Amino acid sequence: MTTSTENGRKDGQAAMRTPLVVSPQAWEAAREQLLVKEKAQTRARDALAAERRRMPWMAVERTYAFEGPAGRASLLDLFDGRRQLIVYRAFFEPGVFGWPEQACRGCSMVADQVAHLAHLNARDTTLVFVARAPQADIARLKARMGWTMPWFTLTDSFDADFGVKDWHGTNVFYRDGEQVFRTYFINNRGDEQMGGTWNYLDITPLGRQEVWEDSPEGYPQSPPYKWWNWHDSYVADAAPDRKWVEVSDAGEAAFRNQQAGTQP
Repeated sequence: MTTSTENGRKDGQAAMRTPLVVSPQAWEAAREQLLVKEKAQTRARDALAAERRRMPWMAVERTYAFEGPAGRASLLDLFDGRRQLIVYRAFFEPGVFGWPEQACRGCSMVADQVAHLAHLNARDTTLVFVARAPQADIARLKARMGWTMPWFTLTDSFDADFGVKDWHGTNVFYRDGEQVFRTYFINNRGDEQMGGTWNYLDITPLGRQEVWEDSPEGYPQSPPYKWWNWHDSYVADAAPDRKWVEVSDAGEAAFRNQQAGTQP
């Protein structure tokens, strides 16, 4: 049976014409049809990330200074010892709607999406926010909003030099010893996908660092699932937990068997 529903009017709006209501079998068939396109999109996204990992790098020759909770900090300091750095330019400063009580509504929504940073850190990646507000205001705002990401104050032309003086944007950098390289930049609607661990890793030069990825030769890679951990349980350079390896192997095998239409 196929029927159409028409939602009632609300506040004088025109009635919303919803999709057909169908049988479970017809619904599953429609889902499978759409799934083909969704899988194609996933493969295309993976291919795009692989191409992104092969983008040329730009050497950062200037020295930049920021103010942080512990005082003066350089761009190198923002890496916090890790190889990769993601910098989101937020707008929290005089002249921004909401100042001084609130940051930009859009930037605040981005901040609300940020997943626990321990997972990024486990992949040698640091995420920071930067804005022009003084540190006292940033600390107050973070406490009020429940945000925990590192947040630094811009003091020079960093925002102008990296395309985020007048609009939000996300820059990605890689550190090789003392040399810093700019590897990627995304803004506008590209920023709306940010917040999740996987989306952040997909814009970094090293990617998710898992063996299934198409990455240049010599890039660090480890088996998927094995490096995952509870966010309060990561230990640097620790071998994967043996029990978790067994559990994840069994789960992956069951999934592969299901995909192949066999029983485990």
